[in-house]
Amino acid sequence: MNPFLQVSNLSIKSGDVTLINNISFSLTNENPLIILGQTGSGKSLLLKFIMGTLDPELHITGQFFISGKEISYKQRSSLWGKTLSILPQEPSQTLSPLMKGHAQVSEVYRYVNKDERSLAQKKAHQSLESYGLGEHANKRPYELSGGMAQRLAMCITSAGHSDLLLVDEPSKGLDIARRDEMITHLKHRAKDGGLCVVTHDIEVAQGLGGSMIVIQKGELVEQGDTQIILGSPTHSYTKTLLASVPERWAQPHHQHKISVPILSIRNLTLHRGNRCLFTNLNLRLHAGEVIGVVGKSGSGKSSLGDVILGLINTYSGTIERFSYEMKKSHWLKIFQDPIASLPSQVTLGQLLDDLILCHQINRQRIPDMMETLRLSPELLHLKPHQASGGELQRFSILRTLLLDPILLFADEPTSRLDPVVAKEVSTMLITLAKKQGCGVLIVSHDPKLIQSLSDSVINIEDYHLS
Repeated sequence: MNPFLQVSNLSIKSGDVTLINNISFSLTNENPLIILGQTGSGKSLLLKFIMGTLDPELHITGQFFISGKEISYKQRSSLWGKTLSILPQEPSQTLSPLMKGHAQVSEVYRYVNKDERSLAQKKAHQSLESYGLGEHANKRPYELSGGMAQRLAMCITSAGHSDLLLVDEPSKGLDIARRDEMITHLKHRAKDGGLCVVTHDIEVAQGLGGSMIVIQKGELVEQGDTQIILGSPTHSYTKTLLASVPERWAQPHHQHKISVPILSIRNLTLHRGNRCLFTNLNLRLHAGEVIGVVGKSGSGKSSLGDVILGLINTYSGTIERFSYEMKKSHWLKIFQDPIASLPSQVTLGQLLDDLILCHQINRQRIPDMMETLRLSPELLHLKPHQASGGELQRFSILRTLLLDPILLFADEPTSRLDPVVAKEVSTMLITLAKKQGCGVLIVSHDPKLIQSLSDSVINIEDYHLS
């Protein structure tokens, strides 16, 4: 079968630094292409090249073909909508914060597909139902959980029925059930045209099948059938990626010793609008203890963190905070969506300098922590939108850890990280808690990851009204 999309001898440079080195690949209709690799390996750069949205200062060489016809870089924007569409890694880059979900989906059917208003609205409702968002159709993005926002973004992007759909980390922020539903949606979409998926989620790659390329630091290290590569990888880098999924992590040998309590929650009930998220929740957290919080998307995990940190009010119940030092900067949250929590117009280096100046932090701590988090010094010259989602999450973790928190609510801290870095970052968080007496509440959709990290686990769904 002739390829629908073909990229030949692609190289991308930033000054003297090679970001992508002489990569070639192709994609045929009805056969998904999976691009697997760690965060910062260059996967998202490949999608930006296809879309024609790379930063103009980058130097690009290589050829790009659609159905055998070469398309210049400047011509790409004319293909947006019906030929090319993309689901970015961050929902905030797709969603209008002012429009309700139903209106955003309906708009695509009306203006891209040219449907009449009534038909567009009907299709939008059906599409939202298929993504489990029917009852949330009239909510704006800020009223949705991270997983819901991700599904809404996918619903909007797929509504245009473009010839080629590019998807950047589709499972980010989704619980296992919703992730499997997303895989089903993508497999169905692949039957209607071209599909290219960037991921570091091994189970997403396995579920989609098709063909695969594996990228390491801008180099193509392995290429072929997805199931063959995942079953019998030949390159050491691919083997390392596969060995780093949470179910293969060594089980922790530490056991938490009862210490000073820092937080006590008794009979907590929390509402959002007219909806009861959970009721009669009880929890006690000690210094140096790690408690995992699991539950499906939208179950109230992030809201638990908000109420603990005093960002929203309780409906009933008590929250008692024990600490001789009650500075707000010591009771912190790692946000699920880092790009939405960082100012867009200043560099990451400036944000770090501001933190150091404001809190009198010793700069000598920073290089070792950056190395552990796999953050290059060059990253500090970038603005948030120029970095990958994984790099931004690791940078957010860096800023948080520098403040020596007493309590840390880590909301999906590894959802944007590849398995290798996720394991390293998670280990660093747990080590911090044990050494510095920081209590950690860590949220994840992945029960295997939580079991590997936590002293104990609570399932927020156990406290839902029956």
